[in-house]
Amino acid sequence: MCLTKNNVFMKITHNTEVSVREQLIEIQSKIVNILAFLSSDTEKTETFEESSFSKDLSLEKKYVYGLKGLASILGCSKSHAQNIKNSGILDKAIIQNGRKIIVDAEKAITLFQKRYE
Repeated sequence: MCLTKNNVFMKITHNTEVSVREQLIEIQSKIVNILAFLSSDTEKTETFEESSFSKDLSLEKKYVYGLKGLASILGCSKSHAQNIKNSGILDKAIIQNGRKIIVDAEKAITLFQKRYE
């Protein structure tokens, strides 16, 4: 019987000349080697997943919803956030459909900073 996993070959032979105890010791050492190889392989996978996860967080856009959300990122009251929205400064960062307001937080902060430059 021959088992393969990521270019690791293990051949189990039924040899009557070698004692069963010696065969078990040999099989056990091969299993330990395979487990060590697999654990090092999973550690590489975990570090890759963590690094890709941190990149995904930085690429993900953050949205806030409503005047309350806009007021929270600008650090002002809801009425002042309404006045800023109505002024048109943040039009590129705001999507509005009826009463629903969605604000791209990063873009809103950038546009708000440009106003005072």
